[in-house]
Amino acid sequence: MDADLLTIDAGTALAVAVAAGVRLFQYRNKSGSRKEVYNVSHELADMVKRSGGVFIVNDHADIAKAVDADGVHLGQDDLPIAYGRKIMGQNKLIGISTHSVEQAREAETAGADYIGFGPLFPTTTKETGPHQGVERLRLLRNAVMLPVLAIGGITPNNLAEAMQAGADGVAVISAVLSAPDPGAVARDLIKRINTFGSTSNR
Repeated sequence: MDADLLTIDAGTALAVAVAAGVRLFQYRNKSGSRKEVYNVSHELADMVKRSGGVFIVNDHADIAKAVDADGVHLGQDDLPIAYGRKIMGQNKLIGISTHSVEQAREAETAGADYIGFGPLFPTTTKETGPHQGVERLRLLRNAVMLPVLAIGGITPNNLAEAMQAGADGVAVISAVLSAPDPGAVARDLIKRINTFGSTSNR
């Protein structure tokens, strides 16, 4: 969830997502103070743990470690993966955002646990240049063995394109948080993913 897009408090938004069936959560806050990020992350980590889900903190490995999150998601301008691993330890997840096959290969070599690739489609949430498109996702899928999450502009209408191109999952922000009924959109996305997974030959 992105703090800058929330129209309700983060705890309420997470409760809605849990009720809808979401089990993997990332807290992203680009504009808040580190103290705010810590306080909210601490609250959310406890809630996710009680729900049996997985909680990832965006950018801040030290805060992820402090709140006993399940992992940290790093960007290309954040700590190198090796230093993130030193902070988090061997039993925590480290993901990294990538925007090319080269970056994905580097992340795999450096010991990342999963890769975020995008922005796959046009989006205003992530300022990472032009969208990559599904053809580049296919190239990346064939280049690395790590799980790949498609990021950027994912909606119920284009989710199947991402999955068919090789994504193991998707990261969704705007399509859920900006919807009049976030829970309904989350349920729809999960239903589509499950249906795709049951019929795909990938």
